[in-house]
Amino acid sequence: MSGNSIGKLFTVTSFGESHGPSIGCIVDGCPPGMALSEADLQHDLDRRKPGTSRHTTQRREADEVKILSGVFEGKTTGTPIGLLIENTDQRSKDYGKIAETFRPGHADYTYQQKYGFRDYRGGGRSSARETAMRVAAGAIAKKFLFEQAGTKIRGYLSQLGPIKIEKLDWAVIDSNPFFCPDMDKVAEMESYMDALRKEGESIGARIEVVASNVPPGLGEPIFDRLDAELAYALMGINAVKGVEIGDGFGCIDSKGTKFRDEITPDGFLSNHAGGILGGISSGQDIRASIALKPTSSLRLPGRTINTHGEATEVITEGRHDPCVGIRATPIAEAMVAIVLMDHYLRHRAQNLGVACGLPILR
Repeated sequence: MSGNSIGKLFTVTSFGESHGPSIGCIVDGCPPGMALSEADLQHDLDRRKPGTSRHTTQRREADEVKILSGVFEGKTTGTPIGLLIENTDQRSKDYGKIAETFRPGHADYTYQQKYGFRDYRGGGRSSARETAMRVAAGAIAKKFLFEQAGTKIRGYLSQLGPIKIEKLDWAVIDSNPFFCPDMDKVAEMESYMDALRKEGESIGARIEVVASNVPPGLGEPIFDRLDAELAYALMGINAVKGVEIGDGFGCIDSKGTKFRDEITPDGFLSNHAGGILGGISSGQDIRASIALKPTSSLRLPGRTINTHGEATEVITEGRHDPCVGIRATPIAEAMVAIVLMDHYLRHRAQNLGVACGLPILR
């Protein structure tokens, strides 16, 4: 199976399955000399891990990461960093009934078409369980970018089904189970999710990620445009069906005089482009958002076929997120961090001595 790596200079390669003994990744290209410990990675893993509230899957995984290589005496050595998380709460028997049945909306059918067979235990490699390793790798990138450039990468849930936020308070995001920046909406979200679980239904969500203090000049002007690579990375998250950079599809009915981000000696007057112009970071905040589809694993019966091509009905048992978007915020942050880290190192390698003579505008 190819396609398990991302990045050119900062490269992340993940491995493992949802119900295998462990999941892990190799992070290659991290410069030497940065202080790094498991504790630096665990904070974001704890934000993503399952079972943290009644609104997420009740699978209980500690998600305790181990650093196997690439760190000596508390500092990165410049060699590949090996990371491992053991799976401790698998219930593979929950999936025995779907061994010969394809769950609609899942990768079951397409995996069977591509590989001839599949790991049906929780989706195997296609499970969002794998994203824990992206979060661990992203924490390394976050730490490096903050120490080197003061870059902060933060995300939040901006919409849960029909409920849209109206305020953005960064201080409250980690104080509720939704990563919601509007505390006035949290109680409504709680009630909505409680009712949804009783129905046996699921719902979609929208996540926003903002990267601030990003150096200008990151990205390439043609095929490796920064916005293109961010879209590629974010679309690679399980259940993501849409990506926007800046105002995204909002540009359709906007006139050019409004949408263009005019520039003054004191800075930009707006940021409709999301901090990227011509595929290259402008120095403004980079803004990206993702749309996540409703979970397809439902206890409500649905029509499908079996491995013999015969019509049948499926009910998905096991433990599932009624809204995968609730735990997606740290995953989206991680993917943005990995892309920015890669382009930071690529820019440093090619253009370290470049001086343009212009001030950095925000």
